[in-house]
Amino acid sequence: MERPGATTLKGNPLTLIGPELKPGDKAPDFTVVDTALQPVTLAQTAGKVRIFSVVPSLDTPVCDAQTKRFNEAAAGLPDVDIYTISMDLPFAQKRFCGQFGLDNVKMLSDHRSGSFGENYGTLIKELRIESRAIFVLDKDGVIRHAEYVKEVADHPDYDAALAAVKALAAGA
Repeated sequence: MERPGATTLKGNPLTLIGPELKPGDKAPDFTVVDTALQPVTLAQTAGKVRIFSVVPSLDTPVCDAQTKRFNEAAAGLPDVDIYTISMDLPFAQKRFCGQFGLDNVKMLSDHRSGSFGENYGTLIKELRIESRAIFVLDKDGVIRHAEYVKEVADHPDYDAALAAVKALAAGA
């Protein structure tokens, strides 16, 4: 499934591959790799509330800021796992975290197959990178918050994602 014009980069329309997920949808499976090159699936992330923070590349200012913002938020959310997902190689993700002392977010690379991007509707066809998005999943793997950022260069709504997480924690 292709969604032409679903996102833009500096105003230029781009095509997203995959579905547009909404709150209430069951989170689709995926296979990515962690910084130790080990495969990670949706089932392996289960057990906690999760934030999937999807970024195009850690080597850009907004992606850098988004990852650092969620790393800071994670320190105050002990029952939440936060994952940053990008097409960056695991080596680059590990270096990035080491360089900035980020140890509260878990890095996942979709570079091998694009499985996450295709299943979550974040893979940009023309560039083969992820579009900017945030998904909040409850402990049962149901999406409770989904944001596809229309312009790749814009920040997501951090407050809305964190409010969704706090609402899930309050209901636990």
